[in-house]
Amino acid sequence: MTRVDLSEVSCSIARTVAVMSDAWSWLIVRDLAVGLGRFDELHTDLGISRKVLSQRLIELTEAGVVERRAYQEHPPRFEYQLTEQGRDLIPVLRAMVTWGDEWRPTGRGAPMRYEHASCPGSRPEAVCDVCAEPVDPDDLVPVAGPGGRHGPGTALIGGYLK
Repeated sequence: MTRVDLSEVSCSIARTVAVMSDAWSWLIVRDLAVGLGRFDELHTDLGISRKVLSQRLIELTEAGVVERRAYQEHPPRFEYQLTEQGRDLIPVLRAMVTWGDEWRPTGRGAPMRYEHASCPGSRPEAVCDVCAEPVDPDDLVPVAGPGGRHGPGTALIGGYLK
């Protein structure tokens, strides 16, 4: 598969997609986030070919999303864990779960939910880091950031740049 390189586009979403453009990558991150980490565990859970899984793990490791750690010396055995970058994708996964439950329900209820550990039954939501109020998508406004620049894929951003 040929992929367009989005890593240099002046758009945070494009640069994220450059790393996380494959559905398997998101599912691998999901599995790592819930505690699966060994290659065979991931292979069994995802039903993905060993070749594709291996390639995605290499890509995620090279991107700094995942790290490979030895858990046994003889014979050498490794497991995969999310790095700080990878853990920062968990709120995105949570948003995907919420969206999927709302707009692509199974008819049997949510297959998985995220809850705040100390508040069983909770449904965590995004809050403003200044006022701590819940953030409604209708209340979000784009503002030019310091890294904004004109270029491919930045027509919207260009309107906010000075």
